[in-house]
Amino acid sequence: MGWYIGRRLLQMVPVFFGATLLIYALVFLLPGDPILALFGDKPVSATARATLTAQYHLDQPFLVQYLLFIKGIFTLDFGTSFSGQPVISQIGRAFPVTIKLAVVALVIEAVFGIVFGFIAGLRRGGIFDSTVLFVSLVVIGIPVFVLAFIGQYAVGVKWGIVRPTVGGDPALTDLILPGVVLGALSFAYVLRLTRNSVAEGLSADHVRTATAKGLSGPRVMTVHVLRNSLIPVVTFLGTDLGALMGGAVVTEGIFNIPGVGNLLYQSVVRQEGPTVVSVVTILVVVYLVANLVVDLLYAVLDPRIRYV
Repeated sequence: MGWYIGRRLLQMVPVFFGATLLIYALVFLLPGDPILALFGDKPVSATARATLTAQYHLDQPFLVQYLLFIKGIFTLDFGTSFSGQPVISQIGRAFPVTIKLAVVALVIEAVFGIVFGFIAGLRRGGIFDSTVLFVSLVVIGIPVFVLAFIGQYAVGVKWGIVRPTVGGDPALTDLILPGVVLGALSFAYVLRLTRNSVAEGLSADHVRTATAKGLSGPRVMTVHVLRNSLIPVVTFLGTDLGALMGGAVVTEGIFNIPGVGNLLYQSVVRQEGPTVVSVVTILVVVYLVANLVVDLLYAVLDPRIRYV
């Protein structure tokens, strides 16, 4: 196991550098002048321009800027944004909020998606199966921002169950409605993936053998059907964690959540390259770690898998 983890960590190194280099290049090539974007309509003096250019290494070649950025990453010095705030402090305020939101969305889509998908797979072709498939198709067809506005108006404004907007320092209960909206699309995919895996697993040879040996129905369904059916679902959920954190821009904007999505959007508008690249770099690390955890969970779900 230790050898396998070490090999996977070595594989992450070129992926990390390749992803960060590509991200930094895309931000570097954005059209426009970040100094003008900082000052807006105000005139920029030559002294102020020269100071900011030297401070943020804008006069250096692209490769030098990237190496300086990587040096800052490994020394936990993410630099300073154009607004004068340390990037690490902005990330420290935004990431815990987005992590809570992503975890709420992940729990909702995992629990309800697996439960409904498991029941639908066992009752394939029935009324429940047809109903959840129809509902999941409707959810897939509705854009996230439309679903957010519907939930905000119905649950927050009309019924008054929760606050329509979250605001600063949100509690966990304030993130339930945004979490439902954020995880709705993934919930539909988890439901369909679980349903298809369970329906396919019911006709597997090891399930028929377990039934022929006289094992109880609940044990056959949970140990031999559901456990093996969760392998593709866990793969999806593991990669979806990073997608939920990176894809929270729309949800956080509509519900006024001070998370990574809002920070990333504002940084792109202001052309704050250090902040954009730092946030996306952390998301890349989240993706890599989530994939490693998923690989390790395979051995837990399927005893036939051994990392030796």
